[in-house]
Amino acid sequence: MDIMSTESSIEDDIDTKIKVEQLKKYMDKYLSRREKTIIELRYGLYGKKTLTQREVAKLMSISRSYVSRIEKKALLNLKKKFDG
Repeated sequence: MDIMSTESSIEDDIDTKIKVEQLKKYMDKYLSRREKTIIELRYGLYGKKTLTQREVAKLMSISRSYVSRIEKKALLNLKKKFDG
C-alpha cells in the first residue's frame, strides 16, 4: 500500500510540474504585460509575495475594481487555453 501511495504521489508531482510549465508558457504567450503582472502579484508567482487586489491596485496606480476585472479576464483566458 505504501508503494502505491508513493507512486501516486510521484505521478501527481510530475503532473503538477507539467501544468506549471504549461501555465508559464500560456501566460507568456496569451496575456498582456499588465495581465501577467497582476496574476503574478495576486498569486505570488515567480517568488513574488502574494498581494491583495487593493495592494496590487496601489502598486500599479489603478483602481481595485480594475485589478479585479483584469484578473478575471486573464484567468478566464488561461482557463480557455487549458481546457483546449
